[in-house]
Amino acid sequence: MEKSPQLAPEAPAAPKDGASIPVGDAENRAENTAEQRAAPRLTLLIRAAKLVSSSGEFVCIVRDVSDTGVSVRLFHAPPQGDDLELHMPGGARYALQNVWSRGTEAGFEFPEPVDVTQVVSEAGDYPKRGLRIDLRFPIRIRTATGDSEAVIENLSQQGARFESDARFAIDQNLRLESAQSEPALADVRAKVRWRRDNRYGAVFDDTFTLANFARFVARAQAPDLLE
Repeated sequence: MEKSPQLAPEAPAAPKDGASIPVGDAENRAENTAEQRAAPRLTLLIRAAKLVSSSGEFVCIVRDVSDTGVSVRLFHAPPQGDDLELHMPGGARYALQNVWSRGTEAGFEFPEPVDVTQVVSEAGDYPKRGLRIDLRFPIRIRTATGDSEAVIENLSQQGARFESDARFAIDQNLRLESAQSEPALADVRAKVRWRRDNRYGAVFDDTFTLANFARFVARAQAPDLLE
């Protein structure tokens, strides 16, 4: 996967008007053109995405992509399994097949060739948004008036969506902490941004770094990947 794009060989100088092209040169040029068309188009791309497997959703950095495959870097060992997908922030999803892994890096093939331009531009039916991980775990919410129970439904570097029977006001200050030992969420200060029935969206006062976010969600789903 991690190969530099091959430069096209320099074409021979065009013949002068009226001059013929030697048969051998013409065949070589035709072969070179065919090879260039057959070679995968490699595009360097540094973008956060989700690597989804049967064991959960994991943060990755897309390093480069071609029409036949992609290489990524994670913040822990890559998840294993046959049912893997790459979820881009814009909503596009691509099935993957394992090819190689080395430390925190991995390479995958697409079962069918993809449009590299579409991958890079993230053309899709959904607007671009921050990377969110679907992750459920119980939390305790502390406010000035007391404590309440809730369940995190998804998480991002900047905030979380949670479900609770308690009532919170828009812009109310909260302190979130895990209701169990793992995942270890402790005294995270947040503010309510929206409310819909018993679901709430909160933004964190202090955001996760991408590395800390990636390790947190890995520890919550597959802690063996961090060993």
